[in-house]
Amino acid sequence: MVSSGWCFLAAMIVAYGVANLLQSVAVARTTVHHSFDPALLLRLAGHRTYLVGVACQLAGFLLAFLARRDLPLFLVQSSVAAGLGVTAILGVLVLKWRLPVAEVVLLALLFAGISALVLSARPAPSRQLGPAGLIALLVVLVVIAVLGFFAVRLHGAPGSVALGSLAGLAFSAAAVAARPLASSPSVEAFARNPLLYLLVAHSVVGQLLLGLAMQRGSTTAAVAAMDAAGAVPAAIVGLLLLNDKIWPGREWLAAAGFLITLAAVIGLTRYAEPQQHHRAPRGRQRQPLVGAAGLN
Repeated sequence: MVSSGWCFLAAMIVAYGVANLLQSVAVARTTVHHSFDPALLLRLAGHRTYLVGVACQLAGFLLAFLARRDLPLFLVQSSVAAGLGVTAILGVLVLKWRLPVAEVVLLALLFAGISALVLSARPAPSRQLGPAGLIALLVVLVVIAVLGFFAVRLHGAPGSVALGSLAGLAFSAAAVAARPLASSPSVEAFARNPLLYLLVAHSVVGQLLLGLAMQRGSTTAAVAAMDAAGAVPAAIVGLLLLNDKIWPGREWLAAAGFLITLAAVIGLTRYAEPQQHHRAPRGRQRQPLVGAAGLN
């Protein structure tokens, strides 16, 4: 019988893929922000497309939270990257994106890596984090916010990748908080757990950074940078501190799957083009990067 964790994982991938697409459409219509200003989220909230995208992202977040109750972080966090494939397919079908051959190959490698991780991951309940872990998550939150304050000065692809990477670190910290939080014995214990509020804070900061990243370049590059930066820390913390497990004898498969997945998402940050480039008809001048035209 298939564990509920695997069902949550599959639904999560679809939800995140749809969310990426809808949010990228919304940020392309919003004036570019050059400061670490939460007002961007308020401006984006005026777009119905963005709100539907956020709803899909919240659904993906909830499904990921439920999947983390039993599945290791190296699998769940890496599987978030598979949403890129869903985003790319929907972009081609709905928005007429033209994906570069290199991007198609990298997406195929991404799915191969995720498949290897699925075969190697062993479900197990999480260990709890102590006071030192809570303090570390708080310090990481402050550091990410400070770095984001300076990273917004970067433009184009470098800004997209830098801000996307910081968003990934924030979401990675949120995932670390979510893994033990999902094992709370009661609703009261869940609501009183400091991990809940650290999870929310990291998620809000990550959402702001992702919106800023999508304005500066390719959606695929921004999301791939986020996934690459977020996968490694969560995987290490999960294996060392949170009781994440691998099936005996399949350690090599987990390592290979993780490396392939990581290489694919890093490659996507290098080869991904702005989505307006994908839509540009042959023979016509290419459009500016996402948000560069100042559309509202």
